[in-house]
Amino acid sequence: METEMVHPLAKYLREAMMPHIWCSGCGNGIILNCFVQAVDELQMDLNKLVVVSGIGCIGRAAGYVNTNSFHTTHGRPIAFATGVKLANPELEVVIISGDGDLFAIGGNHFIHAARRNIGIKVICANNFNYGMTGGQQGPTTPIEALTTTTPYGNIEHPFNLVHLAAASGATYVARWTTLHVRRLTQSIKKLLQKEGFGFIEVVSPCPEIFGRYNKMRTGLEMMEWFRKASMVENFSDPAKAEITPERIVVGEFVDIGKVSYEKLLYEKIAEINEKKMRW
Repeated sequence: METEMVHPLAKYLREAMMPHIWCSGCGNGIILNCFVQAVDELQMDLNKLVVVSGIGCIGRAAGYVNTNSFHTTHGRPIAFATGVKLANPELEVVIISGDGDLFAIGGNHFIHAARRNIGIKVICANNFNYGMTGGQQGPTTPIEALTTTTPYGNIEHPFNLVHLAAASGATYVARWTTLHVRRLTQSIKKLLQKEGFGFIEVVSPCPEIFGRYNKMRTGLEMMEWFRKASMVENFSDPAKAEITPERIVVGEFVDIGKVSYEKLLYEKIAEINEKKMRW
């Protein structure tokens, strides 16, 4: 009698959507694997888990996970996720999206969701360019990096995402690379258990476009860069955690407690309703 081999994480994925469309050497599969591993270890109720994404390579993750999921318009996953969370605070709402989607067209949504401390969790795949639409320069492209729209080197200063998240009020902020698989998984577990707005940046390889333009033509070459440049500095100053060719500061930067927006909102609604009844 033949025994059917089943992957231990298969129940978290939509098998009909496989194989995935990500390029060879892309880090998105690692990010998705770490996420579902964290969900499995926490034994989360999939009926109460919602995954939201915007447009971009990593946005496909919302279609691959076997849970409630929504693939929204470009730059709008946080706005959509905010509506989901406020409509039903019992749901665990996670955004998995890219640096361009979250911090270019969607940057304003990110800042104010963090400021309000809305209880949504954001995992950002940062591959330093718009990988899906041709490799254009984006809000995290390093200085002097080559892209299809900066063929002579980027002159725009990039966002330091962990500094931006911390300054905006996030209760949990971390950065890892796709090389730090176990640490990333543990960090996602912590993120999913936090109250309020949490953020993890995952520095991810895009060898087919960003890598080729910057002398790293394979996923392994980009991973070697992560290995050489990464420095674990937990709870160091995120303002000093800029990413350079020589230095990628990784670790946890913020882990604080703060009452979430939706909890305060429903307490206020109850208070108003009680006053109305007294009137």
